[in-house]
This record gives sequence, structure tokens and C-alpha cells, in this order.
Amino acid sequence: MGHEELDIFVRWSRFLTWLLSTTETFPKSVRFTLSSRIDNLALNVLEAIIEAAYSKNKTSMLKRINLDVEKLRVLLCICHDRRLLSSRRYEHAVKELYETGCMAGGWHKQQERP
Repeated sequence: MGHEELDIFVRWSRFLTWLLSTTETFPKSVRFTLSSRIDNLALNVLEAIIEAAYSKNKTSMLKRINLDVEKLRVLLCICHDRRLLSSRRYEHAVKELYETGCMAGGWHKQQERP
């Protein structure tokens, strides 16, 4: 199965498009700090999903996905606290991060089965 067929890839690609559009609207004062860090982490997640799809040892990639998703959760919380993200956008982001984490966790558990 190619990465394009994975639900986690489709979901993350959709979220990534939304997230990049959202961080583009952040003020210039945080565009090179919070915005770029968030964007890079989100792109790292996409890359790790693709790598996991083609790797024999998926475990390390899946752990990296969960770690980067957690980092994103913290950074987006900071953005919400600083009023860079509305409550509605923050709730959407947290929901997507949660769902992606669940999908990566399920994929990880599947890999551990004999």
C-alpha cells in the first residue's frame, strides 16, 4: 500500500494545508519563531508518515510522529494563549492532532502484533 492510500496520510495532508494557511496569518513578529517551528514540525510529521509507509521498521517513525504531534500540541496551545489562534481554530487543531495521534498509535500497536 502506498502512502497516498493511508488514512493517516490523507488526514494529515488535509490538516497540513489548513495549518499552513493558518500560520501564514500570524503577525510578522512570530512568523520566524512560532510559525516556522510549527510549519517545520507539521512537515516532519508528513515526512515520517511517508517514511513509515515504506519502511520495514515502522516503530521508530511512528514514535517520532507521536512526539512531533505532541510538540505541535504544546506550540499551538502557546499560540492560543497568546491569542494568535481563536478558540475555534485551536479546538479544530487539537481534534486533528488527537485523531492523528490515535491513528499513529493504532498503527504502532498493529506493528507490535506477531
